[in-house]
Amino acid sequence: MAEVKRRSPGAGLIRPDLDPVEVAGMYAAAGAAAVSVLTDGEYFGGSLTDLQSVREAVSVPVFRKEFILHPVQLLQARAAGADGTLLIARILDDQKLRALQKDARDLGLTPLVEVHDGEELERALAAEATLIGINNRNLQTFTTSLEVTLELIPRIPSEVTVVSESGIRTPEEVDRLGDAGVHGVLVGETFLRAPHPGAAAAILVGRKRTGHTEPGSIEG
Repeated sequence: MAEVKRRSPGAGLIRPDLDPVEVAGMYAAAGAAAVSVLTDGEYFGGSLTDLQSVREAVSVPVFRKEFILHPVQLLQARAAGADGTLLIARILDDQKLRALQKDARDLGLTPLVEVHDGEELERALAAEATLIGINNRNLQTFTTSLEVTLELIPRIPSEVTVVSESGIRTPEEVDRLGDAGVHGVLVGETFLRAPHPGAAAAILVGRKRTGHTEPGSIEG
């Protein structure tokens, strides 16, 4: 999964002159399985217009990455053409996490439930999440470590699809995650700081999961 964003609270300006359609097209041409579009304006400089423009430009699944707190945001995502949406366990109580997952699925959206630690993982599994993103970034210190994914993945049932998020830069890191059982990675800053995001994405796309079965598809 390749990400489209202009800036972030931790990294500051990343690609202020970003053309979402151009970059998403590069990702799709490079073989990315899906495109994640930041729609938050205050912290990431994104918008639903970015999402809609990307949806019209590429054929791969498109995810809305946003601080989703209310069902109306899911309706907005679907209206803009999203195939899936991020749900952050840290900002949702158990009832809302379960309810928003159901609402998303009812709308035809695939919910990607993001966790960072063991407690959040247990909550996501209890809410019957089938697609879990493990955020390697500590949202308080903004430090990243792949060890977060490597420590949590043994606790995840094999039928759950796992995406490792943040701090992924090299093919060797992708291979290491794949060997541990990760099905996919979400990468943004590494691609967006490169002169040609598509070329940077092509380096990480299609790495084999040695010793593991092929991952299931992410369906919208």
